[in-house]
Amino acid sequence: MAAEPEGTPCWADATFADLDAAKHFYGELLGWTYGESSPEYGNYTQAFADGKAVAALMPPPPGHDVPSAWCLYLASPDAAATAARIREHGGTVLVEPMRVGEFGTMVVASDPGGAVFGVWQPGTHQGFEARNVPGAYSWAEIFTREPEKADAFFPAVFGYGVKRMEDDAVDFTLYDLGADPVLGRMKMTEDFPPEVPPYLNVYFTVDDCDAAVAKAQSLGAMLRFGPLTIPFGRFAALTDPQGAPFSLIDGTTTGGDMPTLTDVS
Repeated sequence: MAAEPEGTPCWADATFADLDAAKHFYGELLGWTYGESSPEYGNYTQAFADGKAVAALMPPPPGHDVPSAWCLYLASPDAAATAARIREHGGTVLVEPMRVGEFGTMVVASDPGGAVFGVWQPGTHQGFEARNVPGAYSWAEIFTREPEKADAFFPAVFGYGVKRMEDDAVDFTLYDLGADPVLGRMKMTEDFPPEVPPYLNVYFTVDDCDAAVAKAQSLGAMLRFGPLTIPFGRFAALTDPQGAPFSLIDGTTTGGDMPTLTDVS
């Protein structure tokens, strides 16, 4: 598998205090099966959709009270160089470049507005083995209260182009690598309680958004927004039973006009 272009979302994992409960929830909702937990890597457990690696779940480190949350990793050919650019442009490196066996090198950082994300320099683990199929990663957006900082930081670190959506109702931009958008950036409004920190919201693909939302709610998730049909699909935003936000999207059900985008790179 060829290495992903720098800045491409390439992997997602999540930390949960109750790993077994998280495995049950996402297994029932997305049809995931799981590999063996790796005690030497903190019981890191890969999730599979139709035999393809699509994500991983893990417990927090012993003695650490870590909120349940998803972390999106962006590809890098040189994690140490990316960490240096993160600092240079006002971000914070939370986990220094760390070799993870033969699998690759990781960094965990936050942008100047506090949104946490990962960086992954692949070794034998290249990242997602499937995308945009049921149970797999589809899309992600940076939710931030300081959009100007995000729109300066991420392009400076990863070389993104930036296109702003012309819509008075929302403050939204797309980050792209050439023709293809790879991430969205959404300004958090007053609808978000002040205790909700900035975050990267990960979307998983489903066959039927409404049915998946009903299933998620029956498993203890809280619906926060939607389902809503837009030109890119029918989606909904939820919080899982342990408090981690995520979204579901059916990319085959679309509606409405494509938004007007202005290049502000």
